Amino acid sequence: MTGNEMNTEILIQKAKMGNTDAFTELMKLQMQTMYRTAKAILMNDEDVSDAIQETLLTCWEKLNELKTDRYFKAWMTKILVNNCYGIIRSNRRITYTDELPESVIEDNACNLEWREALSAIDEKYRIALILFYSEGFRTKEIAKILGITDSAVRTRLSRGREQLREYYDTQ
Repeated sequence: MTGNEMNTEILIQKAKMGNTDAFTELMKLQMQTMYRTAKAILMNDEDVSDAIQETLLTCWEKLNELKTDRYFKAWMTKILVNNCYGIIRSNRRITYTDELPESVIEDNACNLEWREALSAIDEKYRIALILFYSEGFRTKEIAKILGITDSAVRTRLSRGREQLREYYDTQ
């Protein structure tokens, strides 16, 4: 077990005992993971912020239901993914009367190119790619998070890579 993993498990234990400072520190450690994952699904910073806020609240309220502390990141990510899909469902019910302005992208050129490439592929492949390559989850963990089989995750990764290849071939 690495030092970071030990520190995370200590923070989880303290947070389970109601220590808000430990919970805050724990969530700070996960913020980048949550942002990248939510952004891959929602592609809109306002919705990403809403999903993360809802995830923070749910994690705080249900932390004692986490049975195995070492699976905290996968547990939290599953909550986040479910919140993201909930936002998508609620956004579909909203009828817009005016066109929404495109969000301003403030990332550097490399991130912009990667984000454009990811936005060109199907969402179900995009989230699998982000969880696998950016967040370092194994295919079995991604399967649990997304509620699909391990072989379905491998298929999504393969098809996502193929869509990325096609995207870059046409550029």
